[in-house]
Amino acid sequence: MASLLPETSQKIFNPETLRAAAKQSQRCLVVPVRLRRAIKKYLREQEEPHMKRKVLRLSQSLNTIKDVNSQLVTTTSRELVEDPLKSVEQSKQRWKIKSSYGDIGFKYMDDETIAYVASRMPAVFSACHRVLKEVRRRLPGFSPARVLDFGAGTGSAFWALREVWPQSLEKVNLVEPSQSMQRAGRSLIQGMKNLPLIHSYDSIQALTKSINKSERGHDLVIASYVLGEIPSLKDRITIVRQLWDLTQDVLVLVEPGTPHGFNVISQMRSHILWMEKRKFRKSKAAINSTSKDLVVAQKHGAFIVAPCPHDGQCPLARTSKYCHFVQRLERTSSQRAYKRSKGDPPLRGFEDEKFCFVAFRRGQRPSEPWPLDGMKFETLKEQHAKRNPEDLEIDYEDLIKLQQEAEDIPYEEVDPATYDSDVMDTDAADQDDEDEEEQEETTSADLGGGWGRIIFSPVRRGRHVTMDVCRSTKQDGSEGSFERVVVTQSKNPTLHHQARKSLWGDLWPF
Repeated sequence: MASLLPETSQKIFNPETLRAAAKQSQRCLVVPVRLRRAIKKYLREQEEPHMKRKVLRLSQSLNTIKDVNSQLVTTTSRELVEDPLKSVEQSKQRWKIKSSYGDIGFKYMDDETIAYVASRMPAVFSACHRVLKEVRRRLPGFSPARVLDFGAGTGSAFWALREVWPQSLEKVNLVEPSQSMQRAGRSLIQGMKNLPLIHSYDSIQALTKSINKSERGHDLVIASYVLGEIPSLKDRITIVRQLWDLTQDVLVLVEPGTPHGFNVISQMRSHILWMEKRKFRKSKAAINSTSKDLVVAQKHGAFIVAPCPHDGQCPLARTSKYCHFVQRLERTSSQRAYKRSKGDPPLRGFEDEKFCFVAFRRGQRPSEPWPLDGMKFETLKEQHAKRNPEDLEIDYEDLIKLQQEAEDIPYEEVDPATYDSDVMDTDAADQDDEDEEEQEETTSADLGGGWGRIIFSPVRRGRHVTMDVCRSTKQDGSEGSFERVVVTQSKNPTLHHQARKSLWGDLWPF
């Protein structure tokens, strides 16, 4: 069971730590060398002809899935989301899954799997890595040992888990019905050292039958790019309920950054929060007022770790906008080779992967003071009034000396590196990444309602910045709203500087 977070004393922020805590977005992600080499080795062993044609066919099939999903009849969706246990209480029977993500009209056979590894796996890895890294930053003491990966595919989420928590993983259960995907995933991890104990299953039912009840709890459960391919809304909710029952601490759902992907995430978010609030109210009404019973009651419930700063109704649910984020990644050599077709312009060296996600944690949202409570900011006029005139004087002698020293440095031409980084890169690149993570700021944003989320890219015009922010309207994070925030340099130069540095997906303090 997830440990309850105690109320902590208010953190004292300065402008530097405030920016570090709000930073959640990443710049262009470079796929790890180990994964790039594994993909190249796998594709070389397959020796499949007409790879470009297969990649194009896979892309067309995925686009067809989007069209089918948009045309699915969802007449019962409102009833299932608002009262998802109604049909269960009437029938007194447990829901049975009648469809899987292969029933949407597309199944991963050998050709589709090879094309997926060559074209889609790096992008899915980048989205999972971005999500899991934010979970690690928002939960500094969270180190999962037992993990369940539902819809594991070729192991994109598993590779991301290895990058984010390389030391804590002890056992990983993979659920993937496609045998071709399972074979590809095993082939990609061949030769890796210090792997955790890995078990593969065809379904959740096979997983629950083969393990004891005491071992069904997982510290982290992740389902990435799979729920949207299940045609029945009822089956999606059933699967998410089963995944939540197998979750001991944190559940992460990731879907493509499309309107359909957002609808799937929004529906599952509403269902789990509704279900846990219902259980919490029942347990709270049934217990006595003893301290022991109160602790038991507090273990019920769930709250959103990311991206939502509140646990209320999504303010974008009934609008034309949809909440999604983007992660840029450097294209691998396989993507550049097989995504390009004859006659098309050259591919860019990067691509943007759009995704939607939600991360739940069991328990009650901790009560935290808001980051800007008690902080005072000076206006631009007040800062100018405090300036010392001597600081504005320019020492021209020192300036000329610095310019002469810069001119005396001889120019050295650097040997250009080849574009195919998969051949030239060594393990030293991974070591550099580890060094950068060690130097990363240790300041993290708490889980209280005082941190809003920047949705879409901020607009910078002159001396003011406009941002669309999803924020909590109550201290306990029970309700939220979608607001447009305008920060001007004249009124608050400190927050204006932070706003100019903020990117899509970062946090915003209140």
